[in-house]
Amino acid sequence: MVQICMITLFLLAMQLHWSFTHGSSDTVRKAYIVYMGDAPQSKASAIDLHHNLLSSVVKDDHIAQQSRIYSYTKSFNAFAANLLPQEVQSLQENENVVSVFPSKMRKLHTTRSWDFLGMPQSVKRNHQIESNIIVGVLDTGIYIDAPSFDDKGFGPPPSKWKGTCQVRGNFTGCNNKVIGARFYNHASTTPHPNPSPIDEEGHGSHTSSTIAGASIAGASLYDLAKGTARGGVPSARIAMYKVCWDDGCSDIDLMAGLDDAINDGVDLISISIGGDSTSYFNSPIAIGAFHAMKKGILTTCSAGNDGPSLYSVQNTAPWILTVGASGMDRQFRTLVKVGNGIKTAGFSINTFSPNKRMYPLTTAVKAANGSLEQDHSPWLCDEGSLDANKVKGKIVLCKEGLVQDYVKQIGGLGTIVSLQQQSDTGYTFIIPVALIDTNVGDKIEIYVNSTRAPQAVIYKSIAVHNAATPFVASFSSRGPNTISSTIIKPDIVAPGIDILAAYSKLSSVTGHLEDNRFDVYNIISGTSMACPHVAAAAAYVKSFHPNWSPAAIKSALMTTASELKIKDVQAELAYGAGQIDPVRALHPGLIYDVSKFDYIRFLCNEGYSGTTLKVFTEKNTNCSSIPDIGGHDALNYPSMYLQLNSTNSSISAIFHRTVTNVGSIKAIYKATVKAPANLKVTVVPKELTFSHLNEKKSFMVMIKGPPLKNITTVSASLEWSDAKHRVRSPILIFLGI
Repeated sequence: MVQICMITLFLLAMQLHWSFTHGSSDTVRKAYIVYMGDAPQSKASAIDLHHNLLSSVVKDDHIAQQSRIYSYTKSFNAFAANLLPQEVQSLQENENVVSVFPSKMRKLHTTRSWDFLGMPQSVKRNHQIESNIIVGVLDTGIYIDAPSFDDKGFGPPPSKWKGTCQVRGNFTGCNNKVIGARFYNHASTTPHPNPSPIDEEGHGSHTSSTIAGASIAGASLYDLAKGTARGGVPSARIAMYKVCWDDGCSDIDLMAGLDDAINDGVDLISISIGGDSTSYFNSPIAIGAFHAMKKGILTTCSAGNDGPSLYSVQNTAPWILTVGASGMDRQFRTLVKVGNGIKTAGFSINTFSPNKRMYPLTTAVKAANGSLEQDHSPWLCDEGSLDANKVKGKIVLCKEGLVQDYVKQIGGLGTIVSLQQQSDTGYTFIIPVALIDTNVGDKIEIYVNSTRAPQAVIYKSIAVHNAATPFVASFSSRGPNTISSTIIKPDIVAPGIDILAAYSKLSSVTGHLEDNRFDVYNIISGTSMACPHVAAAAAYVKSFHPNWSPAAIKSALMTTASELKIKDVQAELAYGAGQIDPVRALHPGLIYDVSKFDYIRFLCNEGYSGTTLKVFTEKNTNCSSIPDIGGHDALNYPSMYLQLNSTNSSISAIFHRTVTNVGSIKAIYKATVKAPANLKVTVVPKELTFSHLNEKKSFMVMIKGPPLKNITTVSASLEWSDAKHRVRSPILIFLGI
């Protein structure tokens, strides 16, 4: 009898293993997240509910138990499980389930920036409240031995803190600056042999220190960007939730990190991670940010690094503050000089100083591997394309492409890369590299082909002043928003190019194994770097206005942002409301707050119903019972957006907005509209009179104009002013065909 039972269990286990790893698409189990709304009252009963629900569709208790990966019970109700297609369908049909979606792997969106933003070290601070602010960061972990995380002068964690510090592996523990650190590794395709919250990549340390790093004088990357490195709120506390590993950031781990962060007592959340845009309740970040917002926690997210392509923006839920990247007035340029006297300043972060006056120079064509396939570009310096005997000890001129590891492996001393589309961003490389304009590259090519012994040198990078700032980084993802056609995204931009901040000594400067440079600081670019600037700015505003809602803080940052003076047809699709101005945001005058009914109305307009709305109302809600305020959109958003779908469509829309007075006790605000001649923008009423603080006033904005025939965007703006405050909202019309 025992033998029969053992055989049965063995066969069952084999069947389960087979279903996880083999078979057709109908028999292969894949990881999904089943989202069920608000957090349950009892964690134990929720786990039982998850198991019973899973068992009801799997039809086998043991397989159901093996299939469940993780239960989320603290801040929302959900579970992750390995499911078959028919089980997914059955769960989607369950009335208690909001959504079922596959767990995907997401990716990272990878200091005088605060001086540039008008926040010098002497800026006014509310130190006592700032030191009680906890920012939760979901990232690659934290390298607590970096000077930026020194807790000298800090008292114990705020009493509201309910989190923990997981001391594992080579992570030695937290302190009074980094008060919490957790790690999640439930879905990694390559489980870590010794997992811990320690940062082995540097990204999480960089973003965390940008938010709340201590002030450290003399910080630099091999003497580049030398100065005082500091976070925007250096007195605030950091809680790290490590959700990213070598292979990316899984949805399962992201959900787990958010579930804990909201429950632990953080005041704000910063996430420099993204992936393909999906409907709001099929996105772990949107779901987590949604529940965070309900608890009064603002979530700030990076917009993505897929610019300048349109429709590339990520993390677009209206309850998320979505951040694009801008450039500062400081850039790093790398001087290149060739033997005939040609000089040019390329882009890169080059820490290497030349040991000689000049080095031999060749081109990818001259050093090409003779066995290259005919359709391979002779100018690409990629794997197998070059003859090591012709490259060793030389600098190589390449065009449009470079595999730096390969050039170094075959003995190359450096590369000059000629690009048709000039970069606005410098990157670190494992050998001296300079990215130059193709016109100069062509001249250098002529020199090499006309000289018996061509030479060149690549100098160490230097910092130069850039007067054309701020500008939107070319890599920063652009709108329109693919999920909701009534909201401009990104919301705002902040510095994201060449940012010096803390790093991990467990990763080389470039992250490559061949790189022998290790430092506690690094210079990195990306919307990953812009996002923590805005998270810190939000924390700064919250330190003066601790009772403001997430929407109020978001509104203050957006309506006080500086408009970018750039001639770009993408305009607000690239920068939203503009560049953050944290000091001005302390006193916005008026705010656009968002109520629960605003979000319900918005979700109804977006086509959500039934179980989804129960998440907000805790009861069955029919969209027909929600009062209709009319107009183009249903959300009290600080920006206004109309998307046309045809060249024959005339411009016509009405926006309803309500503002709350947070400025002077008595004030009269007058409306000023800036719009091109062919666009009529009417504000009713044109004047708002307030007699006390927190008083609300409503108004309408009506826009009319002819069809867009020869252009794709029309920009305008509305500004309310009482002579002391300026409250600006961008207005954008886009032809999206």
